[in-house]
Amino acid sequence: MRGLVLALLAASLLANSGCGFAWRVIGRSLSAPPERKVAHKLTDPRRNDARLSVLWVGHATVLVQLDDIFVLTDPVFAHTLAQLSPRLIEPGLDPQNMPPLAAVLISHMHFDHLSFSSLDSVEARTPVVLVPPGVRENMPKYSFAIRELSRWESYESKGLEVTAVPVQHVGGRYGVDEAFEPRAFTGYVIEYHGLSVYFGGDTAFVPEAFRATRQRFRDLSLALLPICPDAPRDYMQHTHEGPSQALDAFALLGAQRMVPIHFDTFINSDDAFGACPAELRRRMTERGLSEQRVAILAVGEQRVLIGK
Repeated sequence: MRGLVLALLAASLLANSGCGFAWRVIGRSLSAPPERKVAHKLTDPRRNDARLSVLWVGHATVLVQLDDIFVLTDPVFAHTLAQLSPRLIEPGLDPQNMPPLAAVLISHMHFDHLSFSSLDSVEARTPVVLVPPGVRENMPKYSFAIRELSRWESYESKGLEVTAVPVQHVGGRYGVDEAFEPRAFTGYVIEYHGLSVYFGGDTAFVPEAFRATRQRFRDLSLALLPICPDAPRDYMQHTHEGPSQALDAFALLGAQRMVPIHFDTFINSDDAFGACPAELRRRMTERGLSEQRVAILAVGEQRVLIGK
């Protein structure tokens, strides 16, 4: 109940500040269809033919395989967020089928990126969870280590290196406490065996941040970039990329490939289901980008991006 009250309070503050879309989001959430099932869901995501593969679990949750290790981003297996926003499609991988993980990355504290119950479900599978500054003290105690990374700080273990990189979003957890944790958001670059993966978490389009990341990481193998929420753009532009901005970020990062994330999983905007990937495809056509460069995955789909 506390989560629902806080979510409603946050929506009320947004509405009072001229963002009436928050009430539309609540209305759409209350009338959302039942959660859809994923057909032919994998039970063993390990790929012996892959140097680099990704499995989109949904929203910002991605299982990344780099040679013989796995990294999981923003694990959320919950069926509702803050007892308010229902999941539109079930997670694309069940937690009990998760392989051993080298690390789990958390980009920020919002309910759709930091789920305590979801961390419970992978607690025995990872030695460490990496978080932005100010997050650790707001988390329960777990058996894994919790390591905070400030901008450009790195975590290293057995050939794996994960570096916190700049993005633009908001801190806090409940929508009304941003000022208490103003730095509690980050992106990451994962490096292992000559492979490098950018994970943007949730970010606005900030050219200087992407250029700075490219200066330090010259040959990114992959960029995981959010493309939604997009509407209303006049409000979302301060904290979120739309499809066109995500492609701009992809170009600035200079990555070889892109996989879009953060769409069609929860209701958090005015965007209709399917609108963001459809717009992304239109923009890809305009720019001459093929599915080999920008791979739009279905929830539960795994794609080998670099084979052995």
